[in-house]
Amino acid sequence: MHFIGFYDYTVILTYLSLVSAVSGMIRAGNGDFSAAILCLMASGIFDLFDGRVARSKKNRTADEKAFGIQLDSLVDVVSFGVFPGYLSYCMGVDGILGIAVICCYCICAVIRLAFFNVQETKRQQVEEGCNQFYRGLPVTTISMIYPAVYLLRSLIPADSYPVVLTCMLAVVAFLFILDVPIRKLGVKKACAKG
Repeated sequence: MHFIGFYDYTVILTYLSLVSAVSGMIRAGNGDFSAAILCLMASGIFDLFDGRVARSKKNRTADEKAFGIQLDSLVDVVSFGVFPGYLSYCMGVDGILGIAVICCYCICAVIRLAFFNVQETKRQQVEEGCNQFYRGLPVTTISMIYPAVYLLRSLIPADSYPVVLTCMLAVVAFLFILDVPIRKLGVKKACAKG
């Protein structure tokens, strides 16, 4: 019996990121926002290391590499696109403007990820290793930005906090698709190893 896809250690962290995001959405739906934020942070940590783990396997085929790129972005859509949008809705971002901003945020995340896939596929055809720059704010940064904004929750009146979340999502969405180069932190060491 055969299954489609590739099954080895190189994709485990990507799957864990997805499991963490789905768990976080369940916690958010139950009103346990602190646990949901921890799940978002965990997804970010898993994503931080999944590329390094994948590059540690030296004999990956072209299909395995392409599968990894697609899988990573599909999981990122859920973990750093849909999940933060849903979490914001559960925390009070609602109404026509709120829903429009959540939808815009998700669309910008998908655009950013699709653009990355196109650029990364082209880059890997001509060079090895990892890319040293991002173009636009990486979607995974929401796993750091959202917890920081969540920590401010106790300092902001409860009825104003959804407004803060709405503004945060709008700004981050804009930064996802703004074409500016951002150097990856610690990339020389990671690329040397991978």
